[in-house]
Amino acid sequence: MSVKTVAGLLLLPLFFVSQSLQSQEFKTEHVFLITYDGLRWQELFGGADEALIGDERYVSDMKTLQTTFWADTPEKRRQILFPFFWTTVVKEGQLLGNRNLGSEVDLANDQWFSYPGYNEILTGFADPEIRSNAKKYNRNKTILEVANRTSEYYGKVAAFGSWDVFPYIINDERSKLPVNAGFYPAIGDDLTENEVFLNQLQQETPSPWSSVRLDVFTHHFALEYIKKKHPSLVYISYGETDDFAHDGDYDQYLYAARRTDDFIRQLWEYCQNDPYYAGKTTFIITTDHGRGDKKKTQWTDHGTSVKDAYQTWMIALGPDTPALGERQNTQKYYTNQVARTVTSLLGLSYNGEGKAGEPVEDFLKGKE
Repeated sequence: MSVKTVAGLLLLPLFFVSQSLQSQEFKTEHVFLITYDGLRWQELFGGADEALIGDERYVSDMKTLQTTFWADTPEKRRQILFPFFWTTVVKEGQLLGNRNLGSEVDLANDQWFSYPGYNEILTGFADPEIRSNAKKYNRNKTILEVANRTSEYYGKVAAFGSWDVFPYIINDERSKLPVNAGFYPAIGDDLTENEVFLNQLQQETPSPWSSVRLDVFTHHFALEYIKKKHPSLVYISYGETDDFAHDGDYDQYLYAARRTDDFIRQLWEYCQNDPYYAGKTTFIITTDHGRGDKKKTQWTDHGTSVKDAYQTWMIALGPDTPALGERQNTQKYYTNQVARTVTSLLGLSYNGEGKAGEPVEDFLKGKE
């Protein structure tokens, strides 16, 4: 029995041995769970939207935006917008959610906005009582909290987010996890020079929004912590795509989408060059909700009034994920399957007290 399996058994009855995964040994020892707030599958798989990039209601500098992001095919446009995903991930990992190719990923919750979506991602199940984005401490234990209770992962879990509600979603009061979110500074007696500078810069930099900081701070706070502490389970949530979309600013929505792709590239390349992470780290990437498309004016919105806002996507990249690239004609997947995919890779067969979705086994079959 592996060390990971022993660590998982310590938490019964919160953890249970899955018959399908019980005997499987994974190369993965570390997982980075990353979310892109409100990024539509339409841009992920098709690049800049032809109906929006030329709409003066949503674009302030049409000529520059079209020069920067336009090409004559969706395949070319998506590679321009997401160069890391469509050069590296498509060759080495898997992308689910291109509904034009028969690959569907849906939310399991019926609210289709952020707090219910993040709860679903981080616990593996929808909570019907979460019906707002209010700053209320989550009664549910996330996989971050539960993993941190094991002997193997105690003190090796951390979370970073741009939205200031994450301390409540992760329940930092109960979980005692390090959660750097909203406008929180880096804290501790061992701050690096970069963290000290980031704290100062964040304080001196205005944000367009009162509850969400710019993603550059979330990214670099996370990267500095990763270099310093080498956590094994890291959650990072980038928020700009959602907020610029709510502002109706398609220019900045696209720039934020590409910038976040580059942030993820930086994290992946760091992991491939750090012996602690190299060859032992899986990235799982997804989103908390979709947004409107059938009614183009609803691309700025989500929630139950937007009939296609339940449509999401997910990506996996790592040593145990077969390199199948862009998937097509798959079974339907749900965002509630992310949590058990993460815990399975870590050797913890979490079931969310019997409520969590099954792992995405196509992400766990091992390399050929």
